[in-house]
Amino acid sequence: MTLALLEFEPMSTDDLDWVSVAESTLHSHPWTLGNFADSLGAGYSCWIGRDGTERVSYGVLMLVLDEAHLLNISVTTSAQRRGVGQAMLQHLFNVSVERGASQMFLEVRPSNAAALALYCRNGFEPVGRRKAYYPGLKTREDAIVMRRQL
Repeated sequence: MTLALLEFEPMSTDDLDWVSVAESTLHSHPWTLGNFADSLGAGYSCWIGRDGTERVSYGVLMLVLDEAHLLNISVTTSAQRRGVGQAMLQHLFNVSVERGASQMFLEVRPSNAAALALYCRNGFEPVGRRKAYYPGLKTREDAIVMRRQL
C-alpha cells in the first residue's frame, strides 16, 4: 500500500455493511451498524479511507460549535502500521479546521497503546478521565479524555 493512493470520501449508507463487519473484527466491543447509521443520520462527519478501490479505514467526527469530537477512527488489520491511521487522523484534522473547529477531543482506552501513541505523536494531551467508561470482558475500563488544539 502506498499512501500516495490513499483517498478520503464521505461515508454513505452503501458503506455501512462493510464498516460494520470491519468494526466487528477490530474491536472487542464494536459499534453496531445502527450506531454508524445513526451517525450518518445525525449529520456527523463520517469518512472512508480508500487505497485505490479497497476501503482501509473509517472515521466519525461530531462537530459542535468550535469543537470536534473524534468518536471513532479505525484501520483494517491488513492496513495497520502503514501510516493509514496517521493519514486518516490528518484528514479529520483538516475537515475539523475547515468547519471551524479550534480543538479536538477524544476518549481512548488506557490499554490501547497503539492509539495512545498515535494521539500523543499528534499533539493530544490528557485532560481528564471517565471512570468505567468502556465495557470490558470482566470489568469496565476507564477512558482517558484527550484534547488537541487545531
